[in-house]
Amino acid sequence: MDRLLIFDCDGVLVDSEFLEHTVDAEMLAAHGYERTMEDLLGRFVGISRKDMYATIFGELGRPVPEGLLESRERIVWARCARDLRVVTGLSAALDALSALPKCVASSSTPDKLRMKLEITGLTPWFAPHIFSTELVQRGKPAPDIYLHAARAVGVPPEACTVIEDSPHGLGGARAAGMRAIGFTGGAHATASLRAQLVDAGASAIAHSMDELSSLLLAGQH
Repeated sequence: MDRLLIFDCDGVLVDSEFLEHTVDAEMLAAHGYERTMEDLLGRFVGISRKDMYATIFGELGRPVPEGLLESRERIVWARCARDLRVVTGLSAALDALSALPKCVASSSTPDKLRMKLEITGLTPWFAPHIFSTELVQRGKPAPDIYLHAARAVGVPPEACTVIEDSPHGLGGARAAGMRAIGFTGGAHATASLRAQLVDAGASAIAHSMDELSSLLLAGQH
């Protein structure tokens, strides 16, 4: 069976990391946690917001305020509707990879994941194989979501390739026994991201969608 391509969403398919972490920085500053958007990206990229906020408010010594995550989601939805775009070069890469089975495995909530894919016109490329970590017991960096995706599509883990932009995501992919490719072509990628992805176990690094499609097609021969 052809290899299953498992794409992360944020920072791989859509350029949402800047957008979402900017909202987080604004909201958390109002609660006494003053960090830049870049600080939050460096520490929490690839982790679900529920886990992220639980960690931060645990460090602050108090529970997450009631309604805060819901308020955050409303703001993010509005900004996505206005500003969200696909990662540069994605359309051409998907055309090149059209013959390969593919799915999405994301830390976004199910509703927001569907919204991001609908806004950017990506749903037809992946439906019905669109998976949120809310479907499994543990989020990234645990391997649960990748193993769930492989089972749902009917492909063994060793036949899967995961494309991720975060060390947490790559660590989960490796723990699932899958090939893991690091992607640094998102707008949020920093100069240090490549080294972080290599350290997390990436078997290869793609700096652009053109490089990614070439890597994946080469692996078919």
